[in-house]
Amino acid sequence: MQLLDIGANLCHESFHPDLDAVLQRALTHGVTRMIVTGASRDGSRHALALAKAHPGLLFATVGVHPHHAIDYDDATDALLRELAREASVRAIGETGLDYNRNYSPRDVQLQVFERQLQIAVDVQKPLFLHQRDAHADFIALLRRYRDKIPAAVVHCFTDTGEALRDYLALDCHIGITGWICDERRGTHLRELVREIPANRLMIETDAPYLLPRTVRPPPAHRRNEPMYLKHICEEIARDRGEPVEVTAANSTATAEVFFGLP
Repeated sequence: MQLLDIGANLCHESFHPDLDAVLQRALTHGVTRMIVTGASRDGSRHALALAKAHPGLLFATVGVHPHHAIDYDDATDALLRELAREASVRAIGETGLDYNRNYSPRDVQLQVFERQLQIAVDVQKPLFLHQRDAHADFIALLRRYRDKIPAAVVHCFTDTGEALRDYLALDCHIGITGWICDERRGTHLRELVREIPANRLMIETDAPYLLPRTVRPPPAHRRNEPMYLKHICEEIARDRGEPVEVTAANSTATAEVFFGLP
């Protein structure tokens, strides 16, 4: 099996001491390519630098997460536009809305989300999206731009069946993480994942966050990393009632098309 992790926060400080070992473990577990998430101005620079340092293995997104929307200014917009034209950058984001924590005011989040939607339109690259507790505002704004953007993935989907069907109706892709392994809050995803067409489903770790709770034995450090994508794929395959080889092949092929990878 060859797996593709569409969302790994490899710029996170927890990976600084042992990134090479993390990448080697990923390869050993069949994860042959990873998309490094850019979630801030500096994080986007770092994501691109990592992708350039590991050509063919790592690719990048560039964007500003809604948590950091308050820091977005004209200079940030100009930088993202510059970075977005790099060949290693395969999507705009992580961008969207987060009304769960409200680290940035909601009106600012909306403005910053729209500015990044416009970047995706202008550079014609896909969107890597975040939404939490903001579905109504999120879908309303996304609808205004969707037909101008080549593709969009709702990363780390954890929402309701109604939200899922709204996204699929907009021809969005869906990213599923180890949240599906969480018996406290992810059980509903085991049913919903069956509704996602094979050519719309992609898989991700969101490392170092969301270590799958069904990994045995759990690592003492509790850090998630791309090597666990194989475990997530196995869980999703079981829930979809299909061989893991099928889930792996379909999700990888879908991600290759989405991100324009060879």
